[in-house]
Amino acid sequence: MSGPWTWHGGRLDKAREAFGEMPWIDLSTGINPHAWPHAGDVAIDWRELPSESGLRELEGAAADYFGVDPRHIAALPGTEIGLRLLGDILPGPARHVWPSYRTHAEMFRASDPLAAGDLDNITGGVTVLANPNNPDGRAIAPARLLGHLDAIAAAGGWLVVDEAFADADPSHSLCPVIGPVIGPVIGDDRPLAIFRSFGKFFGLAGLRLGFVLGPRALIADVRARLGAWPVSAAAIAIGTRAYRDGAWIAGMRERLAQDAAALDAVLRERGYWPLGDCPLFRLIETPDAAALFERLARRGILTRPFDYEPRWLRLGLPGSDAALMRLAEALDDG
Repeated sequence: MSGPWTWHGGRLDKAREAFGEMPWIDLSTGINPHAWPHAGDVAIDWRELPSESGLRELEGAAADYFGVDPRHIAALPGTEIGLRLLGDILPGPARHVWPSYRTHAEMFRASDPLAAGDLDNITGGVTVLANPNNPDGRAIAPARLLGHLDAIAAAGGWLVVDEAFADADPSHSLCPVIGPVIGPVIGDDRPLAIFRSFGKFFGLAGLRLGFVLGPRALIADVRARLGAWPVSAAAIAIGTRAYRDGAWIAGMRERLAQDAAALDAVLRERGYWPLGDCPLFRLIETPDAAALFERLARRGILTRPFDYEPRWLRLGLPGSDAALMRLAEALDDG
Protein backbone atom coordinates (compact mmCIF):
# COMPACT_ATOMS: atom_id res chain seq x y z
CA MET A 1 0.00 0.00 0.00
CA SER A 2 1.15 3.54 -0.75
CA GLY A 3 -0.43 6.91 -0.09
CA PRO A 4 -0.55 9.67 2.53
CA TRP A 5 -1.21 7.26 5.42
CA THR A 6 2.02 5.29 4.97
CA TRP A 7 4.27 8.33 5.46
CA HIS A 8 3.29 9.12 9.05
CA GLY A 9 0.26 9.06 11.31
CA GLY A 10 -2.32 11.75 11.93
CA ARG A 11 -3.54 12.34 8.37
CA LEU A 12 -7.19 12.75 9.27
CA ASP A 13 -7.61 15.43 6.61
CA LYS A 14 -6.70 12.94 3.90
CA ALA A 15 -8.86 10.27 5.50
CA ARG A 16 -11.89 12.58 5.41
CA GLU A 17 -11.23 13.35 1.74
CA ALA A 18 -11.01 9.66 0.86
CA PHE A 19 -13.63 8.10 3.13
CA GLY A 20 -15.96 10.96 4.06
CA GLU A 21 -17.00 13.04 7.03
CA MET A 22 -17.88 11.02 10.14
CA PRO A 23 -16.87 10.83 13.80
CA TRP A 24 -13.30 9.62 13.36
CA ILE A 25 -11.14 7.70 15.83
CA ASP A 26 -7.49 8.33 15.07
CA LEU A 27 -5.38 5.28 16.02
CA SER A 28 -2.62 6.12 13.54
CA THR A 29 -0.19 8.12 15.70
CA GLY A 30 0.74 6.36 18.94
CA ILE A 31 0.04 9.61 20.84
CA ASN A 32 -1.49 9.26 24.28
CA PRO A 33 -5.27 9.79 23.90
CA HIS A 34 -5.44 10.91 27.55
CA ALA A 35 -3.69 14.27 27.30
CA TRP A 36 -2.29 16.06 30.34
CA PRO A 37 -5.47 17.86 31.42
CA HIS A 38 -4.15 21.16 32.79
CA ALA A 39 -2.72 22.83 29.68
CA GLY A 40 -5.65 25.23 29.55
CA ASP A 41 -5.05 26.30 33.14
CA VAL A 42 -1.44 27.41 32.57
CA ALA A 43 -0.95 31.17 32.33
CA ILE A 44 0.94 32.12 29.14
CA ASP A 45 2.13 35.63 28.31
CA TRP A 46 1.73 35.82 24.54
CA ARG A 47 3.03 39.41 24.40
CA GLU A 48 6.59 38.76 25.60
CA LEU A 49 9.40 36.77 24.05
CA PRO A 50 10.23 33.54 25.90
CA SER A 51 12.61 34.32 28.75
CA GLU A 52 16.02 32.76 29.33
CA SER A 53 15.11 32.04 32.94
CA GLY A 54 11.91 30.30 31.87
CA LEU A 55 13.81 28.16 29.38
CA ARG A 56 16.32 27.12 32.04
CA GLU A 57 13.44 26.32 34.41
CA LEU A 58 11.84 24.09 31.75
CA GLU A 59 15.13 22.30 31.14
CA GLY A 60 15.59 21.91 34.89
CA ALA A 61 12.14 20.37 35.30
CA ALA A 62 12.79 18.00 32.42
CA ALA A 63 16.23 17.14 33.80
CA ASP A 64 14.70 16.26 37.17
CA TYR A 65 12.16 14.06 35.40
CA PHE A 66 14.83 12.28 33.34
CA GLY A 67 17.22 12.02 36.30
CA VAL A 68 20.11 13.96 34.76
CA ASP A 69 22.18 17.05 35.45
CA PRO A 70 20.52 20.02 33.64
CA ARG A 71 23.86 20.90 32.02
CA HIS A 72 23.33 17.87 29.79
CA ILE A 73 19.96 18.81 28.28
CA ALA A 74 18.67 21.24 25.67
CA ALA A 75 15.05 21.97 24.77
CA LEU A 76 14.00 21.53 21.14
CA PRO A 77 11.02 22.64 19.06
CA GLY A 78 10.17 18.96 18.61
CA THR A 79 12.56 16.02 18.28
CA GLU A 80 12.09 15.91 14.49
CA ILE A 81 14.05 19.15 14.11
CA GLY A 82 16.60 18.07 16.71
CA LEU A 83 17.36 14.80 14.95
CA ARG A 84 17.89 16.53 11.62
CA LEU A 85 20.05 19.16 13.30
CA LEU A 86 22.23 16.46 14.84
CA GLY A 87 22.85 15.03 11.39
CA ASP A 88 24.77 18.21 10.58
CA ILE A 89 26.73 18.12 13.84
CA LEU A 90 27.98 14.55 14.15
CA PRO A 91 30.52 13.11 11.72
CA GLY A 92 29.70 10.19 9.45
CA PRO A 93 29.53 7.51 8.30
CA ALA A 94 26.06 6.76 9.63
CA ARG A 95 23.76 3.79 9.98
CA HIS A 96 20.21 3.51 11.28
CA VAL A 97 18.39 0.50 12.68
CA TRP A 98 15.52 -0.31 10.32
CA PRO A 99 12.55 -0.47 10.30
CA SER A 100 12.00 2.63 12.39
CA TYR A 101 11.36 6.34 11.90
CA ARG A 102 11.96 7.66 8.38
CA THR A 103 13.72 10.65 9.94
CA HIS A 104 16.51 8.36 11.17
CA ALA A 105 17.26 7.46 7.55
CA GLU A 106 17.12 11.09 6.43
CA MET A 107 19.02 12.95 9.16
CA PHE A 108 22.37 12.23 7.50
CA ARG A 109 23.13 12.80 3.84
CA ALA A 110 23.92 9.10 3.57
CA SER A 111 22.94 6.43 6.07
CA ASP A 112 22.92 2.65 5.71
CA PRO A 113 20.06 0.55 7.11
CA LEU A 114 20.96 -1.92 9.83
CA ALA A 115 18.90 -4.80 11.20
CA ALA A 116 18.50 -4.83 14.96
CA GLY A 117 20.08 -8.28 15.04
CA ASP A 118 23.27 -6.86 13.53
CA LEU A 119 23.97 -4.40 16.36
CA ASP A 120 26.68 -6.73 17.68
CA ASN A 121 28.67 -6.19 14.47
CA ILE A 122 28.81 -2.39 14.42
CA THR A 123 32.12 -0.57 14.59
CA GLY A 124 32.73 3.17 14.18
CA GLY A 125 30.58 5.94 12.78
CA VAL A 126 27.15 7.03 14.05
CA THR A 127 24.49 4.47 14.90
CA VAL A 128 20.89 5.69 15.26
CA LEU A 129 18.11 3.63 16.80
CA ALA A 130 14.81 4.02 18.64
CA ASN A 131 14.15 2.38 22.00
CA PRO A 132 11.36 1.35 22.28
CA ASN A 133 11.28 1.06 18.52
CA ASN A 134 8.56 2.31 16.22
CA PRO A 135 6.57 0.66 14.64
CA ASP A 136 7.14 -2.78 16.20
CA GLY A 137 7.51 -1.66 19.84
CA ARG A 138 10.69 -3.70 20.28
CA ALA A 139 12.66 -2.68 23.38
CA ILE A 140 16.38 -3.32 23.91
CA ALA A 141 17.59 -3.70 27.48
CA PRO A 142 19.73 -0.74 28.61
CA ALA A 143 22.52 -3.11 29.68
CA ARG A 144 22.79 -4.40 26.12
CA LEU A 145 22.76 -0.88 24.71
CA LEU A 146 25.57 0.11 27.06
CA GLY A 147 27.61 -2.80 25.69
CA HIS A 148 27.04 -1.49 22.17
CA LEU A 149 27.95 2.00 23.34
CA ASP A 150 31.29 0.77 24.71
CA ALA A 151 32.11 -0.88 21.37
CA ILE A 152 31.08 2.22 19.42
CA ALA A 153 33.10 4.51 21.69
CA ALA A 154 36.18 2.33 21.34
CA ALA A 155 35.95 2.76 17.56
CA GLY A 156 35.48 6.54 17.79
CA GLY A 157 31.78 6.52 16.92
CA TRP A 158 28.52 7.81 18.39
CA LEU A 159 25.29 6.18 19.55
CA VAL A 160 22.07 8.16 19.07
CA VAL A 161 19.01 6.76 20.86
CA ASP A 162 15.52 8.10 20.12
CA GLU A 163 13.50 7.50 23.29
CA ALA A 164 10.29 9.14 22.08
CA PHE A 165 8.20 6.31 23.58
CA ALA A 166 10.23 5.66 26.74
CA ASP A 167 8.06 7.70 29.14
CA ALA A 168 5.47 4.97 29.58
CA ASP A 169 8.18 2.66 30.98
CA PRO A 170 11.32 4.54 32.06
CA SER A 171 13.18 1.29 32.71
CA HIS A 172 14.00 1.30 28.98
CA SER A 173 15.86 4.61 29.21
CA LEU A 174 19.60 5.30 29.06
CA CYS A 175 19.15 8.81 30.46
CA PRO A 176 20.63 7.96 33.88
CA VAL A 177 24.07 7.40 32.31
CA ILE A 178 24.18 10.79 30.58
CA GLY A 179 25.08 12.93 33.57
CA PRO A 180 23.85 12.05 37.05
CA VAL A 181 22.61 14.75 39.39
CA ILE A 182 24.86 13.43 42.14
CA GLY A 183 28.31 11.98 41.49
CA PRO A 184 30.95 12.37 38.79
CA VAL A 185 29.94 13.91 35.47
CA ILE A 186 30.36 10.90 33.23
CA GLY A 187 28.17 12.15 30.41
CA ASP A 188 31.03 14.10 28.83
CA ASP A 189 33.08 10.93 28.41
CA ARG A 190 30.49 8.96 26.46
CA PRO A 191 29.58 9.56 22.78
CA LEU A 192 25.89 9.18 23.51
CA ALA A 193 22.99 11.42 22.48
CA ILE A 194 19.41 10.75 23.59
CA PHE A 195 16.23 12.34 22.27
CA ARG A 196 13.05 12.60 24.31
CA SER A 197 9.61 13.69 23.13
CA PHE A 198 7.11 15.59 25.26
CA GLY A 199 4.03 15.33 23.08
CA LYS A 200 3.59 11.56 22.80
CA PHE A 201 3.29 10.63 26.49
CA PHE A 202 1.67 13.89 27.61
CA GLY A 203 -0.70 13.77 24.63
CA LEU A 204 0.09 17.33 23.48
CA ALA A 205 1.89 16.75 20.19
CA GLY A 206 0.83 20.14 18.83
CA LEU A 207 3.01 21.88 21.40
CA ARG A 208 6.13 20.72 19.47
CA LEU A 209 8.49 20.18 22.38
CA GLY A 210 11.36 17.76 22.80
CA PHE A 211 14.82 17.46 24.30
CA VAL A 212 18.30 16.26 23.43
CA LEU A 213 20.59 14.92 26.15
CA GLY A 214 24.32 14.38 25.79
CA PRO A 215 27.82 15.65 26.53
CA ARG A 216 28.00 19.33 27.45
CA ALA A 217 29.95 20.24 24.30
CA LEU A 218 27.22 18.70 22.12
CA ILE A 219 24.51 20.49 24.10
CA ALA A 220 26.34 23.81 23.68
CA ASP A 221 26.53 23.23 19.91
CA VAL A 222 22.81 22.48 19.69
CA ARG A 223 21.91 25.54 21.73
CA ALA A 224 24.11 27.77 19.57
CA ARG A 225 22.44 26.53 16.39
CA LEU A 226 18.91 26.95 17.74
CA GLY A 227 19.51 30.49 18.94
CA ALA A 228 17.94 32.54 21.70
CA TRP A 229 14.32 31.29 21.49
CA PRO A 230 14.35 27.59 20.66
CA VAL A 231 10.84 26.89 21.98
CA SER A 232 7.68 28.93 22.51
CA ALA A 233 6.43 30.54 25.70
CA ALA A 234 3.56 28.02 25.68
CA ALA A 235 5.99 25.09 25.48
CA ILE A 236 8.01 26.50 28.37
CA ALA A 237 5.02 27.13 30.63
CA ILE A 238 3.09 23.93 29.91
CA GLY A 239 6.16 21.68 29.75
CA THR A 240 7.47 22.92 33.10
CA ARG A 241 4.16 22.31 34.86
CA ALA A 242 3.58 18.92 33.27
CA TYR A 243 7.01 17.49 34.07
CA ARG A 244 6.46 18.42 37.72
CA ASP A 245 3.08 16.69 37.90
CA GLY A 246 4.38 13.47 39.43
CA ALA A 247 0.97 12.17 40.50
CA TRP A 248 -0.44 12.45 36.99
CA ILE A 249 2.66 10.83 35.46
CA ALA A 250 2.52 7.83 37.81
CA GLY A 251 -1.21 7.39 37.33
CA MET A 252 -0.93 7.67 33.57
CA ARG A 253 1.71 4.95 33.36
CA GLU A 254 -0.69 2.59 35.12
CA ARG A 255 -3.61 3.63 32.93
CA LEU A 256 -1.67 3.14 29.69
CA ALA A 257 -0.67 -0.37 30.73
CA GLN A 258 -4.32 -1.18 31.44
CA ASP A 259 -5.47 0.32 28.12
CA ALA A 260 -2.82 -1.63 26.21
CA ALA A 261 -3.95 -4.87 27.89
CA ALA A 262 -7.57 -4.13 26.91
CA LEU A 263 -6.51 -3.49 23.29
CA ASP A 264 -4.48 -6.70 23.29
CA ALA A 265 -7.53 -8.67 24.42
CA VAL A 266 -9.72 -7.24 21.64
CA LEU A 267 -7.10 -8.04 19.02
CA ARG A 268 -6.34 -11.54 20.25
CA GLU A 269 -10.03 -12.47 20.47
CA ARG A 270 -10.23 -11.73 16.74
CA GLY A 271 -7.14 -13.67 15.72
CA TYR A 272 -4.57 -10.87 15.66
CA TRP A 273 -1.44 -11.32 17.75
CA PRO A 274 -0.28 -7.86 18.93
CA LEU A 275 3.44 -7.12 18.98
CA GLY A 276 5.45 -4.62 21.02
CA ASP A 277 6.56 -3.52 24.47
CA CYS A 278 5.28 0.05 24.20
CA PRO A 279 1.85 0.65 25.82
CA LEU A 280 1.01 3.49 23.41
CA PHE A 281 0.60 1.31 20.31
CA ARG A 282 0.45 -2.22 18.98
CA LEU A 283 1.56 -3.72 15.68
CA ILE A 284 -0.30 -6.58 14.04
CA GLU A 285 0.76 -8.67 11.06
CA THR A 286 -1.84 -10.04 8.69
CA PRO A 287 -1.87 -10.92 4.97
CA ASP A 288 -4.88 -8.64 4.42
CA ALA A 289 -3.48 -5.51 6.16
CA ALA A 290 -4.42 -3.24 3.25
CA ALA A 291 -7.98 -4.55 3.16
CA LEU A 292 -8.23 -4.29 6.95
CA PHE A 293 -6.99 -0.69 6.85
CA GLU A 294 -9.67 0.23 4.32
CA ARG A 295 -12.40 -1.67 6.17
CA LEU A 296 -11.61 0.15 9.40
CA ALA A 297 -11.33 3.49 7.62
CA ARG A 298 -14.80 3.08 6.13
CA ARG A 299 -16.01 2.72 9.72
CA GLY A 300 -14.23 5.94 10.75
CA ILE A 301 -11.15 4.35 12.34
CA LEU A 302 -7.78 5.49 11.01
CA THR A 303 -4.82 3.15 11.51
CA ARG A 304 -1.26 3.19 10.20
CA PRO A 305 -0.23 1.01 7.23
CA PHE A 306 3.33 0.70 5.87
CA ASP A 307 4.48 0.80 2.27
CA TYR A 308 7.65 -1.17 3.05
CA GLU A 309 5.77 -4.00 4.81
CA PRO A 310 2.26 -4.54 3.39
CA ARG A 311 1.39 -7.13 6.08
CA TRP A 312 1.72 -4.63 8.95
CA LEU A 313 -0.85 -2.40 10.59
CA ARG A 314 -0.17 -0.28 13.68
CA LEU A 315 -2.93 0.73 16.09
CA GLY A 316 -2.75 3.31 18.83
CA LEU A 317 -4.88 3.24 21.97
CA PRO A 318 -8.61 3.87 21.41
CA GLY A 319 -8.75 6.04 24.55
CA SER A 320 -12.22 5.11 25.85
CA ASP A 321 -14.47 2.10 26.31
CA ALA A 322 -16.76 3.42 23.57
CA ALA A 323 -13.87 3.78 21.11
CA LEU A 324 -12.59 0.30 21.98
CA MET A 325 -16.08 -1.09 21.38
CA ARG A 326 -16.23 0.62 17.98
CA LEU A 327 -12.90 -0.94 17.07
CA ALA A 328 -14.09 -4.39 18.17
CA GLU A 329 -17.29 -4.05 16.13
CA ALA A 330 -15.38 -2.85 13.08
CA LEU A 331 -12.98 -5.79 13.33
CA ASP A 332 -15.95 -8.17 13.58
CA ASP A 333 -17.60 -6.62 10.52
CA GLY A 334 -15.55 -8.56 7.98
